[in-house]
Amino acid sequence: MRTFDRAVYALARQIPRGRVATYGQLAAILGYPRAARAVGYAMKRCPHDIPWQRVVNTRGGISLRANVGGMVTQRILLEHEGVPFRRGRVDLARYRWTGPRRGVRLTLPALQRL
Repeated sequence: MRTFDRAVYALARQIPRGRVATYGQLAAILGYPRAARAVGYAMKRCPHDIPWQRVVNTRGGISLRANVGGMVTQRILLEHEGVPFRRGRVDLARYRWTGPRRGVRLTLPALQRL
């Protein structure tokens, strides 16, 4: 497993139930603000214990996939967590995760070598 992927998964595990984060937001927190697509690829390969459903696109929508069932599953899981959709999008102003608590820095020294 790639170091970047492990960093993405460690961060995604911190997203609390009932909140979402965007691919770009996770990339920015990791120090790579232009790596949103790389976060998407990492999430595509994520292990089953990662709350993958809590990561949405920049508009608060569910990103398109070849497997439409995965898109439906993501929406159902988020709605079950109390995250409603309106016109196919999550209200990011209300449900966006603000990131790790201030003062708590995600320690990922391996990212320095990427």
